[in-house]
Amino acid sequence: MSTSTIHDIGYRNYEGRRAGRAYVLRSLYVHNLRAAWGLGRPARAKVMPVLLGAIMLLPAAGSVAVFAISKEPDTLIRYSAYAPILQGIISIFVATQAPVLASREIRFHVVPLYFSRPVGHLDFVLAKLAAMATALLALTAVPITVLYLGGLVTKIPESRTHLAHYLAALAGCVVFALVLAAIGLVVSAFTPRRGFGVAAVIAVFMLSGTVVSISQGIAEMRTDFSIAGWLGLFTPFNLVDIVQVRLLGAQSSSIAIAPGVAGGLVALALCAALVAGATMVLYGRFRKAGLS
Repeated sequence: MSTSTIHDIGYRNYEGRRAGRAYVLRSLYVHNLRAAWGLGRPARAKVMPVLLGAIMLLPAAGSVAVFAISKEPDTLIRYSAYAPILQGIISIFVATQAPVLASREIRFHVVPLYFSRPVGHLDFVLAKLAAMATALLALTAVPITVLYLGGLVTKIPESRTHLAHYLAALAGCVVFALVLAAIGLVVSAFTPRRGFGVAAVIAVFMLSGTVVSISQGIAEMRTDFSIAGWLGLFTPFNLVDIVQVRLLGAQSSSIAIAPGVAGGLVALALCAALVAGATMVLYGRFRKAGLS
């Protein structure tokens, strides 16, 4: 005689709206973008990104103030030169915020929880890369927008020319954001401890810049100016500056840059390869973490 009993405990099928992949991707993107600026996190997490954002704005505000008094157009910082001039601040932002996006889930072993739901591995990576790039775009584009609007308000001459330079610099900011976000996230994803991640990202930027600068100096001493220009491809800020100068008509902010339009196309192709390669590396990294 069977003693089994069936109990009705009230479970029901889900009958609500199914949002789909686009909603999941958008939610991941917004979550990571907020995390990059410390939103939704404790107050101490907001200090560094907000402070760095304020520091990025100060030179732009000061430049506009000086121009308003002197009326000398040369007192305005060149739009395309803003990121190379403040590359130290941008590097610190990447170093401090990329580990927040790339290593926290790995460190606390929660990546499998994301993939227990219908979240694609590629969607997960693209959301993080897009969020980090957006945060960097805001960090670099807002100051040059302040420069441009300040120039318009204070009646800068040749406003159409300045508009063209401003739009070209915005395009440069997009390339800067994508390249730096890709590098920062890849380095951080392989250093689960945040402190190590910060140090590793800064080391990558500093060492690449130092080695390339020394190599360019040696090449110029030997009058190998073309080689000195091509060496700029091996450090991220010089790499994007080559794209700005050769393809967007900006003035150079680097010691030496690759010659001609060919140099710009090679630099742009390398930027695209960096972003694509970083996407694939992050895909493999988070896929492996999701199985652990």
